[in-house]
Amino acid sequence: MVLQLILYIGLPIVGIVLGWIIRWLYARFQLSASEQRAERVKQDAIREAEAQKKEILLEAKEKLIQERNQQEKENRERRSELQRYEQRLTHKEETLDKRAVTLDDQEKGFKKREKEISDRESVLKTEETRYRQELERISGLSAQEAKTLIIQNLENEARHDAQALLNKIEQESQLTAEKKARDVLVTTIQRLATETTSDVTVTTVSLPSDEMKGRIIGREGRNIRTLETLTGVDIIIDDTPEAVVISCFDPVRKEIARVALERLISDGRIHPSRIEEIVQKVTREIQQKIYEEGEKTLFDLGIHNMSQDAIRALGRLYFRTSYGQNVLNHSKEVAVIAGMIAAEVGADRELAKRAALLHDIGKGTETDSEQNHAEVGAEMARKMGEEPRIVNAIAAHHNDVEPESIEAVIVQIADAISAARPGARRETMDNYVKRLENLEAVAEGFDGVEKAYAIQAGRELRVLVNNERVADADVKELARNIAKQIENDLKYPGRIKITMIRETRIVEYAR
Repeated sequence: MVLQLILYIGLPIVGIVLGWIIRWLYARFQLSASEQRAERVKQDAIREAEAQKKEILLEAKEKLIQERNQQEKENRERRSELQRYEQRLTHKEETLDKRAVTLDDQEKGFKKREKEISDRESVLKTEETRYRQELERISGLSAQEAKTLIIQNLENEARHDAQALLNKIEQESQLTAEKKARDVLVTTIQRLATETTSDVTVTTVSLPSDEMKGRIIGREGRNIRTLETLTGVDIIIDDTPEAVVISCFDPVRKEIARVALERLISDGRIHPSRIEEIVQKVTREIQQKIYEEGEKTLFDLGIHNMSQDAIRALGRLYFRTSYGQNVLNHSKEVAVIAGMIAAEVGADRELAKRAALLHDIGKGTETDSEQNHAEVGAEMARKMGEEPRIVNAIAAHHNDVEPESIEAVIVQIADAISAARPGARRETMDNYVKRLENLEAVAEGFDGVEKAYAIQAGRELRVLVNNERVADADVKELARNIAKQIENDLKYPGRIKITMIRETRIVEYAR
């Protein structure tokens, strides 16, 4: 029991002691291994540091060697550049020395030539004095008198040459101006593509039968009175078969009456209430057509920014005629011609077109003013906000006022071309003959005029002058006075050419 107890107690103690001894031995063993590893790491670090140190030293030596080589290279290049500069300076010094020598030689030569020239001048002065004295002796004139005479002769020759040159320049400028103007007008007319026939406002309404006249008149004439009252026209019903004539100075009212009457005839229901309904409807349609015609005209010509009043005023021209020529078509044509001429001569094309389109706008207005259509149109344009140059062009297109711009003159030219082209206008024979007679009468009213003949449809006036009563010097003044008298007394489109004819005929008989 004691032994077992000793074993029970002693064996654990022995195990503990042995475990501690083993642990202590193991710890010593581990410590020794760690020290060995640390020593190895230390040695490796020392070796690696030595290797890096050697590499750094090698790199530093190589870099030092490269920098030293680069510095030596730059020093060599600098020395070479300095040597080149020295060579250039040396060459320039040699060149300057050579030039200095050359300049010295030239200076010596110039001095020598200057002396020779001075000697020659002295000889020439002596000879000039001798020759002058000899010339004065031969001519009997002093030097100042001869100089004055020469200057007078030169002045006379210069004046003659200048006058001849001025005459030549004037003739050439006239020929050039006429040719240029002719080219511009011919080019414009050739490019113009408009109809040569004119619209004539229809004032006669055809009837399906003569029985329709009674229905138009109505009971006790109430239908025709209603139609005349609403439209403001005179309806003439006479013996003309199957036709009714509408008479009115206002073309718009005439058109309203014509369309309304045609619709009433087509409808067959003709009584006062129906007439009033149709007339109101046609009036609205005509007003709409007036505005549409004005807009269409502006669109065709490419003109923008125009007020509604101006558009309506243009549209009313659609129903106006002048000598059988539709005024709106005439205005469009004048605008096209003015635009072409302005483009040819370098003027403001858009302004010329706008002024030309509006030049007859006064013909479509309803006014009791005693002003002519140019003045009325200019006032309308001013109220509609058009610029002053356009207002002046409208007022001046019949020379009522002086044109203030080249565009105003272009409008005058375009208006004359449109009115004068063949087929544009119609004139009654009585008016035509009367106009020619008036033109001849104005010329024959002057003293010294034997006879005057209007030719070229009144575009030219040939005047025969009495050679005993009117001298050549007075013919030009007489022609000017006739032209002024025609401008003051007559109204005519375009211009009139006046040709004065004065001749001397001497007849002698040999017996």
